[in-house]
Amino acid sequence: MPHEIVENAEAIDTGEEGNAVVRHNERIIFVKGLVPGDIADIKIVKKKKKYALGRVIQIKTLSPLRVKPACKHFGICGGCSWQNLDYEKQVAYKQKHVEDAFERIGRVYTEEKFPIIRSENIFHYRNKLEFTFSGKRWLTHEEMGDTANFNQPGLGFHVPGLFDKVLDLQECWLQPEPSNTIRNEVREFSIKEKMPYFDLNAQEGLLRNIMVRNTSTGELMVVVVFFREDKKMRDQLLNHIKDKFPQITSLQYIINPKKNDTFSDLPASTFYGKDHIMENMVKKNGDVLKFKISPQTFFQTNTAQANAVYQKVSEYAALKGDEIVYDLYTGCGTIASFIASEAASVVGIEYVEQSVKDARVNAELNNIKNTEFFAGDMQKMLTEEFFRHHGLPKVVITDPPRMGMHPDVVAALLKMAPEKIVYVSCNPSTQARDIALMKDKYTVTKIQPFDMFPHTSHVENIALMMRK
Repeated sequence: MPHEIVENAEAIDTGEEGNAVVRHNERIIFVKGLVPGDIADIKIVKKKKKYALGRVIQIKTLSPLRVKPACKHFGICGGCSWQNLDYEKQVAYKQKHVEDAFERIGRVYTEEKFPIIRSENIFHYRNKLEFTFSGKRWLTHEEMGDTANFNQPGLGFHVPGLFDKVLDLQECWLQPEPSNTIRNEVREFSIKEKMPYFDLNAQEGLLRNIMVRNTSTGELMVVVVFFREDKKMRDQLLNHIKDKFPQITSLQYIINPKKNDTFSDLPASTFYGKDHIMENMVKKNGDVLKFKISPQTFFQTNTAQANAVYQKVSEYAALKGDEIVYDLYTGCGTIASFIASEAASVVGIEYVEQSVKDARVNAELNNIKNTEFFAGDMQKMLTEEFFRHHGLPKVVITDPPRMGMHPDVVAALLKMAPEKIVYVSCNPSTQARDIALMKDKYTVTKIQPFDMFPHTSHVENIALMMRK
C-alpha cells in the first residue's frame, strides 16, 4: 500500500540517475540520498509494476563508502548525485553499470572488457554550465522558517524533477573559475538594479538564463538569455559584465520569448568580442586540431576526457586510408576531424544546423578537405539515394544522445552493413538496447568505459562492433 514504511533497509547497489537500490520482500526499491552500505528507514512513495520508489526517513547506519560532500548544496541541487560516495567506488559502480547493461538489457556477449578510464579532474571539469533566473527561488527547509526569504529571486539550477523551481547557487564545484564569480556578480548586480527575473509560469520578467563556457586555451564565453527586448537594461547588464570580467573573449545575448528554455534554434547577437570561442584537441600523433564553438554548438563538456574518447575512437576505427566513413550525430565535427586524415572520406550528419556550420568551419580551420557535413533528421536522411550519392560506408561511427538511436536509424545501419561500427554512448542502457537489435549481424569485440562526469552516475562507453 502507498506510504508503506520499510525499516532498517540496506542499500545494496546503485541504479539509474544515482539512486540507491534496496531489496525488500523480493521487490526492488530505488531511493535517492543513500549509498551502498547505508541502512535506513524509508517510505514507499510510489509503486510501479516491477519496482517502487522510496524516500529516506532516517539513516540508521552510515556506509563505510560514504565521504563528506564538497559542495554545500549537495542533496538539493541535483547537479551531482554521488559527491557523498568515495570516487574509487563511483568508477567501480560505473564499470558494473556498463557490463550489466550489455549482459542484462542487451544480452550481448562482449569479447573484451577494459577497465574504466578515470577523469583527470574530479572537480571543476566541465567547460559549460547554464544557470536559470527565477523570480521566486526554491527554499530549503531551513530557509522556510524565515518569511523574509519568501518570494526572493534566485539564480542557479532547476531542482530535480521540478521544471519551474530554481535553487539559488552560492557555489558550484563543476566548472572552474570565474564561473562562480560571474554568476554571483550577475545576481548581485541585477538584484541591486531591480532587473526582473523570469517567471516561467506567468511568462513574464526579463532575465531568463546565463551560460558560461570556457576552453583549455583560456577563452571564455558568456551568453545572457533575455525573455524580451529591453535595450536599456540589456546594455546596462552586459556592460557591467564586460567591465567586471575583462578576460571574457565572447559576450553574447539571445532573446528567447518561447515557453521553454531551449535556444539552439535562436540567433545569438555579439555584444563584445568574438561570436565564438576556440578549443584545441590533440591526436595521438601529436597533431593539434582547432574547433570553433558557438553558443548553440554541442561540444563534450569534459574536454580532457573527450580528447581521450576521440583518441580511442580513432584507435578502434583502425582506418587504413581507403575507407568511406559515416560519422552520425557528428556535432561540430570533432570525431570527423580526428579521423579524416586516416580515411578516404568522412560524411558527417547532425540534426542542429548551427553545429553543422561549425563543423564545416572546423574542417577549414584544420585544412581538412575530405569531409562533408549535412544537417537533418538522421532517420530521414539515411536513404538509398543518400547512399548512392555518397557511397556506402565501410566504417560507421555513431555518437547519439542519451535516448540512443531511433529504430529506423538502426535499420539503416543494418542495410548499410559496414564492416565496422564504433558506437559511442553516454547511456549504456540505450546503447545495449540498440546493439541487441544488431547482434545477429555484428559481434561486440571490445567495450571501453570512460568516467566523463565524476560525482554523477553517468558514464560514457565505446563499443567496437564487427560484422559477422
